[in-house]
Amino acid sequence: MTYLTRLVFGAASLVLLLAAAALVGFGVKDALQGIGRPDHSGADAVLDVLGYVIVAIAVFDVAKYIFEDEVRRGSERRSASEARRSLTKFLSTIVIALFLEALVVVFKTAREDVALLVYPTALLIAAVLVLVGLGAFQRFSASVEEKVGDDDEAEERKDAVKRRARPAAKS
Repeated sequence: MTYLTRLVFGAASLVLLLAAAALVGFGVKDALQGIGRPDHSGADAVLDVLGYVIVAIAVFDVAKYIFEDEVRRGSERRSASEARRSLTKFLSTIVIALFLEALVVVFKTAREDVALLVYPTALLIAAVLVLVGLGAFQRFSASVEEKVGDDDEAEERKDAVKRRARPAAKS
């Protein structure tokens, strides 16, 4: 079952990776076509490409996260600090993508209809809330790690002793 799970997660990672590459490709294609049209400004085309690339980076990071945590490592036991670092890295990329996307949408909306700036502002607020949530997660998980860290280290030492004892028992 472990191999089937890894295969499914690997396939999902590959599909996400290909979708991210397609987003970049289609974004560049649309921009090149948009620059050539007289009714479409070059700045709008570039902002559109930025939007595609930002989303592609977020999708690529999700694919990388899934691959590293579910395919490469599988069911291998992870410490709390390792899980926290991995999740922090993943969420940091998402927060950066949210901020960049919000800025792109602010610029596009400000050029078209200033009255619609409420929506990009809401996106900026959402990005700030995710960032604050990430900070709270860091704070709480770090304090839990301090309390639980000794227990994790003791278990890891026991596991290492068991692994070393197995080959000797077979001889």
